[in-house]
Amino acid sequence: MKQRVPLTLAAVTAALAAVTGLAALTAPAADGAPAAAASGGAAARMPVERSLLVCPAPSTSDIADTVYTAITPGAAAAGGKGTARLLGATKDAKPVLELKEPGKPVGAKASGAEAPALTGTADGFLAPGWSAQQTTVVSVGRTRGLLGVGCTAPGTDFWFPGVSTAKGREDYVHLTNPDDAAAVVDIKLFGPDGAVKTEAGTSENIRIDPKSSKAISLSSLAPGAQLADVTAHVTTRAGRIGATTQAGEEGVGADWLPASVDPAGTLVLPGIPADAASVRLIAFAPGDEDADLKIRLAAANGTITPAGNEQLHVKAGMTASVDLKDVTRGEAGSLVLSPADGKQSVPVVAALRIVRGSGAKQDLGFVQASAPVGPRATVADNRPEENAAVLSLTAASGADATVRVTASPGTEGGEPASKEVTLKAGTTQTVSLAPTGGKGPYALTVETLTGGPVHASRTLTVPRDGTPMFTVQTLSDDRSTVSVPKAAQDLTVLTEH
Repeated sequence: MKQRVPLTLAAVTAALAAVTGLAALTAPAADGAPAAAASGGAAARMPVERSLLVCPAPSTSDIADTVYTAITPGAAAAGGKGTARLLGATKDAKPVLELKEPGKPVGAKASGAEAPALTGTADGFLAPGWSAQQTTVVSVGRTRGLLGVGCTAPGTDFWFPGVSTAKGREDYVHLTNPDDAAAVVDIKLFGPDGAVKTEAGTSENIRIDPKSSKAISLSSLAPGAQLADVTAHVTTRAGRIGATTQAGEEGVGADWLPASVDPAGTLVLPGIPADAASVRLIAFAPGDEDADLKIRLAAANGTITPAGNEQLHVKAGMTASVDLKDVTRGEAGSLVLSPADGKQSVPVVAALRIVRGSGAKQDLGFVQASAPVGPRATVADNRPEENAAVLSLTAASGADATVRVTASPGTEGGEPASKEVTLKAGTTQTVSLAPTGGKGPYALTVETLTGGPVHASRTLTVPRDGTPMFTVQTLSDDRSTVSVPKAAQDLTVLTEH
């Protein structure tokens, strides 16, 4: 028979946390229930109590120098407790860095090719918005460049438009398993003519052992396929992983290419540097329909259409690309892709390959399509040198927006600084902000105050011997809160007996 069984509020909350991948909620009311639910009000955003991040192994170069930086934004809660640490993605690994309190970043360094992939957890009052970044400098060799990547939450489905199997490119997808059970992964490649035939037994059922990491050469999956523009699709059959790709181009540079935001009809790729010498757009339509995309550049004074590159046709299941050259023409901007026919929206993924400098003094970077910053987003590693770190803020839709930008203290001292920025619809503004008297890497946090949505990225430039080494990281919601729905007075479910 069927019986109505009361379901406690705590059980509802626990179930919600399990579904969203965020653990239990904090801020209990006096009676022990979450504060918003206890009040009987509408759905509220509540702080998460546990966060998980994964970082790939930095480099295979013996002369690589890596800096790790982590922070939880905000102020310390009175009597609050929590832990946050990053450690090697192996069993019984020692912590690489540990965070002690919100609002103050911590850093660590590693050298050479032995630096491992990292996993980490934060709980208690250090969990909401916990962010980490790794930045690596390789001065010479085939992987020369400034390689930066934000540590990410693990998942099961990743799109990487912009990878390559061409001669002179060395692209690897890094897969890290943070859990205690093995993960099983498939990798599919799509070129300009559709699915790329891969070597039998190399791209499916790839086992990633518990607490371990693998780097898979994309060219090894399809020997002989010399393709300049490829889209890689990484999925799991079992378990979850952290996934990102590292691309190195002989004579140009190297950087990380993170996953694009999930397929969507309209995409924003924020933060093309003002002095970009070459910009190439790569897009892929994973469904059964072709996509016709309108290409626009949101710059300081409004949105423009690049002359001669007004649209891009993307055939279903095929990777398309277009050379936008020096599209910014000395003015930083963000690329906005939208349906050429506003009534027909076809989901796509996209990324930009960007080169700065010229001749032997070039470096390579990527910008992937990203989600909005939401209520708050943070990038953890910025440098106090003048103009080393530049934020690009974009209000790509038809609404103005106001954001607050906050620079944390440095890892070695300084006082936080903050400013509000108003963004006109369809424009991109750049912002440089550093802590007062700051020493060491610091974090930048962007909060949406009004309007939006707002998209953002941070360009970090660390010149070496006349080469403008750089890396761009997009910012997205820091997953610091979870929505708790209004509690009904009679919380019941039907169960079978």
